[in-house]
Amino acid sequence: MAALPAFEAAARHQSFSRAAEELHLTHGAISRAVAQIEDRLGVDLFVRRNRRVWLTSAGERLLKATTGALDGLDQAIEDIHRHAGTSPILTVSCEPSLAMRWLMPRLGDFRQANPDLNIDLRLAGGPVDLLSDGCDVAIRRADYGISEDYVTTRLWAELAGPVCDPDCWENILDRDLSKARWLHSRTRPEAWDDWKRASGLDVSPASEQYFDHFFFALQAAVNRLGTAIGPLPLVCDDLAAGRLIAPHGMAPTGCDYVLITLDRPDRDPRIALFFDWLMMMAQGMESHLGSGSGVREPEH
Repeated sequence: MAALPAFEAAARHQSFSRAAEELHLTHGAISRAVAQIEDRLGVDLFVRRNRRVWLTSAGERLLKATTGALDGLDQAIEDIHRHAGTSPILTVSCEPSLAMRWLMPRLGDFRQANPDLNIDLRLAGGPVDLLSDGCDVAIRRADYGISEDYVTTRLWAELAGPVCDPDCWENILDRDLSKARWLHSRTRPEAWDDWKRASGLDVSPASEQYFDHFFFALQAAVNRLGTAIGPLPLVCDDLAAGRLIAPHGMAPTGCDYVLITLDRPDRDPRIALFFDWLMMMAQGMESHLGSGSGVREPEH
Protein backbone atom coordinates (compact mmCIF):
# COMPACT_ATOMS: atom_id res chain seq x y z
CA MET A 1 0.00 0.00 0.00
CA ALA A 2 2.81 2.43 0.84
CA ALA A 3 4.37 1.79 -2.58
CA LEU A 4 1.22 2.50 -4.61
CA PRO A 5 1.51 6.33 -4.63
CA ALA A 6 5.04 5.98 -6.02
CA PHE A 7 3.80 3.61 -8.73
CA GLU A 8 0.89 5.92 -9.58
CA ALA A 9 3.16 8.93 -10.01
CA ALA A 10 5.68 6.96 -12.11
CA ALA A 11 2.91 5.54 -14.30
CA ARG A 12 1.23 8.92 -14.74
CA HIS A 13 4.47 10.61 -15.76
CA GLN A 14 5.91 7.57 -17.58
CA SER A 15 9.08 8.55 -15.74
CA PHE A 16 10.69 7.51 -12.46
CA SER A 17 12.64 10.78 -12.32
CA ARG A 18 9.54 13.00 -12.60
CA ALA A 19 7.73 10.87 -10.03
CA ALA A 20 10.67 11.31 -7.67
CA GLU A 21 10.58 15.10 -8.12
CA GLU A 22 6.83 15.23 -7.47
CA LEU A 23 6.98 13.10 -4.32
CA HIS A 24 10.29 14.55 -3.09
CA LEU A 25 11.93 11.13 -3.17
CA THR A 26 15.02 9.74 -4.88
CA HIS A 27 14.96 7.92 -8.20
CA GLY A 28 16.08 4.83 -6.34
CA ALA A 29 13.17 5.02 -3.90
CA ILE A 30 10.65 5.11 -6.77
CA SER A 31 12.41 2.20 -8.49
CA ARG A 32 12.41 0.11 -5.28
CA ALA A 33 8.71 0.84 -4.65
CA VAL A 34 7.74 -0.29 -8.15
CA ALA A 35 9.96 -3.38 -7.87
CA GLN A 36 8.28 -4.26 -4.57
CA ILE A 37 4.84 -4.27 -6.22
CA GLU A 38 6.13 -6.25 -9.21
CA ASP A 39 7.65 -8.88 -6.88
CA ARG A 40 4.37 -9.14 -4.99
CA LEU A 41 2.30 -9.52 -8.16
CA GLY A 42 4.82 -11.61 -10.08
CA VAL A 43 4.43 -9.51 -13.25
CA ASP A 44 6.23 -6.56 -14.84
CA LEU A 45 4.40 -3.24 -14.61
CA PHE A 46 6.82 -1.34 -16.82
CA VAL A 47 8.92 -2.04 -19.88
CA ARG A 48 12.34 -0.49 -19.20
CA ARG A 49 14.47 0.45 -22.19
CA ASN A 50 17.18 3.08 -22.78
CA ARG A 51 16.40 4.89 -19.50
CA ARG A 52 12.73 5.16 -20.48
CA VAL A 53 9.73 3.26 -19.15
CA TRP A 54 6.36 2.29 -20.60
CA LEU A 55 3.41 0.65 -18.88
CA THR A 56 2.63 -2.95 -19.63
CA SER A 57 -1.01 -4.04 -19.91
CA ALA A 58 -0.84 -5.15 -16.27
CA GLY A 59 0.57 -1.75 -15.36
CA GLU A 60 -2.28 0.03 -17.14
CA ARG A 61 -4.85 -2.02 -15.21
CA LEU A 62 -3.16 -1.29 -11.90
CA LEU A 63 -2.86 2.42 -12.74
CA LYS A 64 -6.59 2.66 -13.41
CA ALA A 65 -7.43 0.94 -10.12
CA THR A 66 -4.86 2.90 -8.12
CA THR A 67 -5.96 6.25 -9.53
CA GLY A 68 -9.58 5.53 -8.64
CA ALA A 69 -8.67 4.42 -5.12
CA LEU A 70 -6.42 7.42 -4.41
CA ASP A 71 -8.95 9.85 -5.86
CA GLY A 72 -11.65 8.29 -3.69
CA LEU A 73 -9.51 8.71 -0.58
CA ASP A 74 -8.77 12.33 -1.45
CA GLN A 75 -12.47 13.03 -1.97
CA ALA A 76 -13.44 11.32 1.28
CA ILE A 77 -10.88 13.33 3.25
CA GLU A 78 -12.03 16.56 1.60
CA ASP A 79 -15.69 15.75 2.30
CA ILE A 80 -14.97 14.95 5.95
CA HIS A 81 -13.17 18.25 6.37
CA ARG A 82 -15.74 20.18 4.33
CA HIS A 83 -18.74 18.91 6.28
CA ALA A 84 -17.20 18.97 9.74
CA GLY A 85 -18.68 21.40 12.23
CA THR A 86 -15.49 23.45 12.09
CA SER A 87 -15.48 23.75 8.29
CA PRO A 88 -15.71 27.31 6.90
CA ILE A 89 -18.17 26.09 4.23
CA LEU A 90 -21.83 25.11 4.50
CA THR A 91 -23.21 23.44 1.38
CA VAL A 92 -26.92 24.22 0.90
CA SER A 93 -29.26 22.64 -1.63
CA CYS A 94 -32.25 24.86 -2.41
CA GLU A 95 -35.13 24.84 -4.88
CA PRO A 96 -34.20 27.09 -7.84
CA SER A 97 -37.14 29.52 -7.63
CA LEU A 98 -36.76 29.96 -3.89
CA ALA A 99 -33.01 30.40 -4.25
CA MET A 100 -33.19 33.01 -7.00
CA ARG A 101 -36.14 35.04 -5.75
CA TRP A 102 -35.61 34.90 -1.97
CA LEU A 103 -32.42 33.26 -0.65
CA MET A 104 -29.75 34.68 -2.96
CA PRO A 105 -30.79 38.34 -2.49
CA ARG A 106 -30.26 37.85 1.27
CA LEU A 107 -27.00 35.89 1.29
CA GLY A 108 -24.97 39.08 1.14
CA ASP A 109 -26.43 40.11 4.50
CA PHE A 110 -25.68 36.64 5.88
CA ARG A 111 -22.08 36.85 4.69
CA GLN A 112 -21.67 40.31 6.22
CA ALA A 113 -23.01 39.09 9.56
CA ASN A 114 -21.07 35.79 9.42
CA PRO A 115 -17.85 36.44 7.47
CA ASP A 116 -16.24 33.19 8.62
CA LEU A 117 -18.91 30.94 7.09
CA ASN A 118 -19.29 30.64 3.32
CA ILE A 119 -22.51 29.31 1.79
CA ASP A 120 -21.96 26.99 -1.17
CA LEU A 121 -25.39 27.13 -2.83
CA ARG A 122 -26.59 24.26 -5.05
CA LEU A 123 -29.81 24.69 -7.05
CA ALA A 124 -31.96 21.54 -7.03
CA GLY A 125 -35.53 20.56 -6.29
CA GLY A 126 -37.45 17.51 -5.20
CA PRO A 127 -36.00 14.53 -3.32
CA VAL A 128 -32.46 15.00 -2.05
CA ASP A 129 -29.64 12.63 -1.10
CA LEU A 130 -27.47 14.78 1.14
CA LEU A 131 -24.55 12.36 1.24
CA SER A 132 -24.44 11.57 -2.48
CA ASP A 133 -25.00 15.21 -3.42
CA GLY A 134 -22.33 16.40 -1.02
CA CYS A 135 -24.70 18.77 0.79
CA ASP A 136 -25.00 19.63 4.47
CA VAL A 137 -28.62 20.81 4.35
CA ALA A 138 -31.49 21.19 1.91
CA ILE A 139 -34.38 23.65 1.79
CA ARG A 140 -37.48 22.18 0.22
CA ARG A 141 -41.20 22.75 -0.20
CA ALA A 142 -42.52 19.68 1.59
CA ASP A 143 -44.91 18.54 -1.14
CA TYR A 144 -43.38 15.06 -1.46
CA GLY A 145 -42.48 12.22 0.88
CA ILE A 146 -39.20 12.97 2.65
CA SER A 147 -37.17 9.98 3.83
CA GLU A 148 -37.36 9.20 7.54
CA ASP A 149 -33.56 8.93 7.48
CA TYR A 150 -33.47 12.74 7.59
CA VAL A 151 -34.37 15.28 10.25
CA THR A 152 -37.01 17.65 8.90
CA THR A 153 -37.39 21.02 10.63
CA ARG A 154 -40.26 23.31 9.68
CA LEU A 155 -39.25 26.78 8.52
CA TRP A 156 -42.56 28.45 7.61
CA ALA A 157 -45.99 27.77 6.15
CA GLU A 158 -46.48 28.72 2.53
CA LEU A 159 -49.08 31.38 1.69
CA ALA A 160 -50.18 32.10 -1.86
CA GLY A 161 -52.59 34.15 -3.96
CA PRO A 162 -52.91 35.81 -7.38
CA VAL A 163 -50.32 38.53 -7.99
CA CYS A 164 -50.06 41.10 -10.74
CA ASP A 165 -48.83 44.58 -11.56
CA PRO A 166 -50.80 47.18 -9.51
CA ASP A 167 -51.53 49.52 -12.45
CA CYS A 168 -52.62 46.60 -14.59
CA TRP A 169 -55.06 45.49 -11.87
CA GLU A 170 -56.65 48.91 -11.48
CA ASN A 171 -56.65 50.25 -15.04
CA ILE A 172 -56.69 47.29 -17.42
CA LEU A 173 -58.34 44.47 -15.52
CA ASP A 174 -60.74 46.81 -13.72
CA ARG A 175 -60.25 44.70 -10.58
CA ASP A 176 -61.74 41.66 -12.35
CA LEU A 177 -59.69 38.45 -12.29
CA SER A 178 -61.72 36.96 -15.15
CA LYS A 179 -60.26 39.59 -17.48
CA ALA A 180 -56.69 38.52 -16.72
CA ARG A 181 -54.30 36.26 -18.55
CA TRP A 182 -53.46 33.52 -16.07
CA LEU A 183 -49.82 32.50 -15.99
CA HIS A 184 -49.05 28.85 -15.26
CA SER A 185 -45.91 26.90 -14.44
CA ARG A 186 -45.39 23.38 -15.74
CA THR A 187 -43.51 22.58 -12.54
CA ARG A 188 -46.59 23.44 -10.45
CA PRO A 189 -49.52 23.19 -12.90
CA GLU A 190 -52.16 22.80 -10.18
CA ALA A 191 -51.44 26.14 -8.48
CA TRP A 192 -54.44 28.01 -9.88
CA ASP A 193 -56.88 25.14 -9.28
CA ASP A 194 -55.63 24.76 -5.70
CA TRP A 195 -56.15 28.45 -5.07
CA LYS A 196 -59.65 28.42 -6.58
CA ARG A 197 -60.68 25.55 -4.30
CA ALA A 198 -59.20 27.25 -1.25
CA SER A 199 -60.74 30.64 -2.03
CA GLY A 200 -64.11 29.35 -3.18
CA LEU A 201 -63.93 31.68 -6.19
CA ASP A 202 -65.40 30.13 -9.34
CA VAL A 203 -63.84 32.15 -12.13
CA SER A 204 -62.15 31.44 -15.46
CA PRO A 205 -59.41 33.43 -17.20
CA ALA A 206 -59.64 35.49 -20.35
CA SER A 207 -56.53 33.66 -21.63
CA GLU A 208 -53.71 31.50 -20.34
CA GLN A 209 -49.96 31.13 -20.83
CA TYR A 210 -47.60 28.39 -19.68
CA PHE A 211 -43.95 28.58 -18.63
CA ASP A 212 -41.44 25.82 -17.99
CA HIS A 213 -40.51 27.05 -14.50
CA PHE A 214 -42.28 28.87 -11.69
CA PHE A 215 -39.55 31.52 -11.68
CA PHE A 216 -40.45 32.51 -15.25
CA ALA A 217 -44.17 32.76 -14.52
CA LEU A 218 -43.55 35.11 -11.58
CA GLN A 219 -41.13 37.23 -13.60
CA ALA A 220 -43.74 37.48 -16.34
CA ALA A 221 -46.21 38.83 -13.77
CA VAL A 222 -43.67 41.47 -12.74
CA ASN A 223 -43.29 42.36 -16.44
CA ARG A 224 -47.07 42.88 -16.81
CA LEU A 225 -47.60 39.81 -18.99
CA GLY A 226 -50.39 38.44 -16.81
CA THR A 227 -51.40 37.26 -13.35
CA ALA A 228 -49.68 34.39 -11.57
CA ILE A 229 -50.20 32.51 -8.33
CA GLY A 230 -47.53 34.03 -6.13
CA PRO A 231 -46.44 32.15 -3.01
CA LEU A 232 -44.58 33.73 -0.16
CA PRO A 233 -41.62 33.92 0.07
CA LEU A 234 -41.13 33.99 -3.71
CA VAL A 235 -43.00 37.28 -4.16
CA CYS A 236 -42.45 39.03 -0.83
CA ASP A 237 -39.74 41.35 -2.20
CA ASP A 238 -41.91 42.32 -5.19
CA LEU A 239 -44.86 42.97 -2.90
CA ALA A 240 -42.75 45.08 -0.54
CA ALA A 241 -41.34 47.10 -3.46
CA GLY A 242 -44.75 47.64 -5.05
CA ARG A 243 -43.87 45.75 -8.23
CA LEU A 244 -46.72 43.35 -7.53
CA ILE A 245 -49.89 43.33 -5.47
CA ALA A 246 -51.97 40.43 -4.17
CA PRO A 247 -55.50 41.80 -4.64
CA HIS A 248 -57.24 38.67 -3.38
CA GLY A 249 -54.98 38.28 -0.38
CA MET A 250 -52.76 35.40 0.63
CA ALA A 251 -53.98 32.10 2.05
CA PRO A 252 -52.21 28.96 3.35
CA THR A 253 -51.54 26.36 0.65
CA GLY A 254 -51.18 23.52 3.14
CA CYS A 255 -47.48 23.09 2.34
CA ASP A 256 -44.53 24.02 4.54
CA TYR A 257 -40.99 24.91 3.64
CA VAL A 258 -38.58 22.74 5.62
CA LEU A 259 -34.89 22.36 6.39
CA ILE A 260 -33.61 18.84 5.75
CA THR A 261 -30.54 17.67 7.68
CA LEU A 262 -28.81 14.44 8.68
CA ASP A 263 -29.03 15.33 12.37
CA ARG A 264 -30.69 17.95 14.54
CA PRO A 265 -29.65 21.46 13.40
CA ASP A 266 -28.27 22.32 16.83
CA ARG A 267 -25.71 19.48 16.61
CA ASP A 268 -23.65 21.39 14.02
CA PRO A 269 -22.75 25.02 14.83
CA ARG A 270 -22.73 25.98 11.14
CA ILE A 271 -26.22 24.57 10.55
CA ALA A 272 -27.52 26.07 13.80
CA LEU A 273 -26.27 29.50 12.71
CA PHE A 274 -27.84 29.18 9.27
CA PHE A 275 -31.12 27.86 10.70
CA ASP A 276 -31.42 30.73 13.18
CA TRP A 277 -30.78 33.19 10.36
CA LEU A 278 -33.44 31.55 8.17
CA MET A 279 -36.00 31.84 10.96
CA MET A 280 -35.13 35.51 11.47
CA MET A 281 -35.60 36.12 7.73
CA ALA A 282 -38.93 34.29 7.88
CA GLN A 283 -40.16 36.55 10.66
CA GLY A 284 -39.21 39.60 8.62
CA MET A 285 -41.07 38.20 5.62
CA GLU A 286 -44.23 37.60 7.62
CA SER A 287 -44.10 41.13 9.01
CA HIS A 288 -44.62 42.48 5.48
CA LEU A 289 -48.13 41.04 5.38
CA GLY A 290 -49.54 43.81 7.51
CA SER A 291 -47.23 46.65 6.63
CA GLY A 292 -48.24 48.03 3.26
CA SER A 293 -46.74 45.20 1.29
CA GLY A 294 -49.42 45.11 -1.38
CA VAL A 295 -51.27 42.23 0.25
CA ARG A 296 -54.94 43.06 0.59
CA GLU A 297 -57.83 41.46 2.33
CA PRO A 298 -59.48 38.84 0.10
CA GLU A 299 -62.03 40.20 -2.36
CA HIS A 300 -64.87 37.77 -3.06
